[in-house]
Amino acid sequence: MANAQLVLADQVVNGSVTIEQGVITDIIEGDFIPSDAVDCGGDFVLPGLVELHTDNVERHLEPRPEVDWPYLPALLAHDAELASTGITTVFDAMRVGSIHSGKKGNYADYARKLADELLAAREEGLFKISHFLHLRAEICSETLLDELARFDPKDRIGIVSLMDHTPGQRQFRDLTALRTYVAKKRGMNDAEFADHVENLLNLQRQHGAKHEAGAVREAKRLGAVLASHDDTTSEQVATSAENGVGFAEFPTTIEAAEACRERGIAVMMGAPNLIRGGSHSGNVAAEELAKANLLDIVSSDYVPSALLLAAFQLADVWDDLPRAICTVTCNPAQASGLTDRGRLDVGLRGDVLRVRKSSKAPVLLGGWRQGRQVG
Repeated sequence: MANAQLVLADQVVNGSVTIEQGVITDIIEGDFIPSDAVDCGGDFVLPGLVELHTDNVERHLEPRPEVDWPYLPALLAHDAELASTGITTVFDAMRVGSIHSGKKGNYADYARKLADELLAAREEGLFKISHFLHLRAEICSETLLDELARFDPKDRIGIVSLMDHTPGQRQFRDLTALRTYVAKKRGMNDAEFADHVENLLNLQRQHGAKHEAGAVREAKRLGAVLASHDDTTSEQVATSAENGVGFAEFPTTIEAAEACRERGIAVMMGAPNLIRGGSHSGNVAAEELAKANLLDIVSSDYVPSALLLAAFQLADVWDDLPRAICTVTCNPAQASGLTDRGRLDVGLRGDVLRVRKSSKAPVLLGGWRQGRQVG
């Protein structure tokens, strides 16, 4: 790939990148265009995007409320969608921890079966991009530890995140936001919502402390990076640090983000938050953290195409394209322990994108995983 604006970790240079047998073998500055090269016509070439937390696979598993879809077709559709948006490495978030009270809004065990399908498809080479497992440990559930026990280090779990969606704290401090969310997703009336809230509060009282400690132990057993989720106070961040958390997913306040910075915990925020100008739950805006230099990683969260768009939007906020691109490439790769990707550098994987910046948005013109075009 030649005649390109190469987005390196700390600068943008005009030049070419050579990929052989799936690996970057050469990076040359200058205008020379080899006869067998792809002439990028001055477009940007940057590393493939690394996604640490996406709920997108669940959208394919349940395309409408209460409608279940077969696992493998759902995974393949999810994989193709991500490839089309420039994501070349994904940690697929799947919930562990079930509630079986028979009320609306509750959920059943599915992660082990889904993981088996994903690992088998990966082994068969069915995916366009690289897939890893991310277990979302729902602390306030009935079956968390039993479900985690079904996983083994050979599953190569990449991330375990500690989730506590108990109403009245963390993401859902505002019960109005929670009511709006579950009413639209599950069609709850006021009485059903009240029962749902009381059920979750009871689960937190019964299982919260035991399950949090158990999930931390299981993450260590599985060799996974531990992440916190929706930390709100400096005290919660202190607990996350004691647990050995490597990065914080979606802290809800600037207080929590500042506490993460003080304790060396990387801060991840959602691309939809950045693009929309705020959190749908009423929490801190990603752009506010960016302007305060408290943002390290961006996740597409529930909109895969948001990741590339958010990175270029951050470039405008910071007036620094390489720094912005690092939030979706080298920073998430480093946080998840992947040392073979995330940068344009000799010896790393040939996961690259060709992107043209239009007047309104970046446009993905091609994506390559280990030198093979996938998007």
